[in-house]
Amino acid sequence: MIETKLPRLASSYSLSEDKIRQFRGDGHVCLPSVLSPREAASYRAALRAAAEASGNNPLPLEERDLYGKAFLKYMNLWTTDAGAREFVLAKRFARVAAELMGVDGVRIYHDQALFKEPGGGPTPWHQDQYYWPVDTDNTVTMWMPLVDVRAEMGALRFASGSHRNGYLGTLPISEESERVFQQYVEEKGFRISLQDAMKAGDATFHYGWTLHAAPGNASGAMREVMTVIYVADGCRVTEPVNENQRRDITRWMRGSNAGDLVATELNPVVYSGERR
Repeated sequence: MIETKLPRLASSYSLSEDKIRQFRGDGHVCLPSVLSPREAASYRAALRAAAEASGNNPLPLEERDLYGKAFLKYMNLWTTDAGAREFVLAKRFARVAAELMGVDGVRIYHDQALFKEPGGGPTPWHQDQYYWPVDTDNTVTMWMPLVDVRAEMGALRFASGSHRNGYLGTLPISEESERVFQQYVEEKGFRISLQDAMKAGDATFHYGWTLHAAPGNASGAMREVMTVIYVADGCRVTEPVNENQRRDITRWMRGSNAGDLVATELNPVVYSGERR
C-alpha cells in the first residue's frame, strides 16, 4: 500500500450536454483529463502497488488461453487497499457515470485493473453486461489508462450504437464472440470508433451492452488501465442465465438472490444527487 497522501477526488468534472448526448447516442464517450497529470501519476503508483500485492501470479504468456493472453486482471482492489479504495469510490467518477446515464445515484458493481502486457493478445468483441445479473440497462464501465496509450498498445474500439440492441446472446469473451460479433458488426453497419490515443487520466465510459474490443499490445510497454463498473441505484439481481452470472452473484453480491436489491457491502452507493 502506498503511504504518501493521495489527492482527493471529490471535486466535480465539468460534463457538457454534448458529451451526454454523444454517450447516449453512441453508447460510449471519451472524456479528456478526468484526472490531472499529477492525480493520474499518484494513483498509478497506488494501483500498481495494490495489484502487485494482490498475489495474482499469472502463468507465462505462452501458456495462457485466449482470455488469459488478453490482459492481466486484478479485481476489487478497493476492498483490500486504501489507495485503490480512494480511486474506486471517488465521487468525481461516480457523478459522471450518474449524469451520463441520467440516474439519481449509482453503486459500485466491481473494479478491475486490466494490464495488457507487451505482446499480449487481442481482446475479442464482447458485451460487458453478458456477465452481470442485473435488471437494468443503466450500467456503465469507466475505462481509464494510467499511462499514455497509443493505438499499438491495444486501444479500445467500439461499435457505436450497438447498445440499443441489448443482449446479443450467450457469448463470453472468446474466439467465438470475436467471430460472431465481427460478422454482426459488419452486417449491421455499425460505425467503429477507435480511441487511438489517450493520455493518462483520460477516460472512456461505455454502456454495459455496447460492443467493444481491443487489438493486442504490439508495443514494448505495459498498457495499464483501471476500470470501475457502476450500476443504477435501485436495480435488482436477476436470475442468472449463465455460469458467469452465477459466479458474479457469489463474488460481487454475496448472499443475494434473484429479486434482491443490488445493495450488499460490496455495492456501496458512491453518488446520489439530482438528475439532470
